[in-house]
Amino acid sequence: MRMSDLVAQYIMEMLEQQDGSAEIQRNELAGSLGCVPSQINYVITSRFTPEQGYIVESRRGGGGYIRISRVKMDKGTALMHIVNSIGDRLDKATAEAMLHNMLQRAVMELQTAKVIAAALSDRTLKNVEQEKRDTVRADLFKNMLLTLNS
Repeated sequence: MRMSDLVAQYIMEMLEQQDGSAEIQRNELAGSLGCVPSQINYVITSRFTPEQGYIVESRRGGGGYIRISRVKMDKGTALMHIVNSIGDRLDKATAEAMLHNMLQRAVMELQTAKVIAAALSDRTLKNVEQEKRDTVRADLFKNMLLTLNS
């Protein structure tokens, strides 16, 4: 398992144990996991984003901390939050990460996520020009989520 996966797993476990909110000290966490503090930053900025349903606050200095909170919302609100976060373009990896997060948060059933992933795949979109593929993927994903929400 890669170090970034270990860091993310550790933070996810903290969130589970602490009812959706965890306060960490970057240097202490890096020391206990045997990585550099910048790796902690990377994981937080890439895997604990508002688009993925998290709020991250930080305070610098000697007693500084990073507080990560899972946003609590119902299924409809979560779907609309995701729709609004997609933007005009969406690459395959980001779409898959969003689907994974929706599954983890029970916003979507596994079978639904599989169907959406298949529809958004590069294989499905192979006849769409490469430079337009991410735009089409974003539009498809938004419309599918809006349909689920209606």
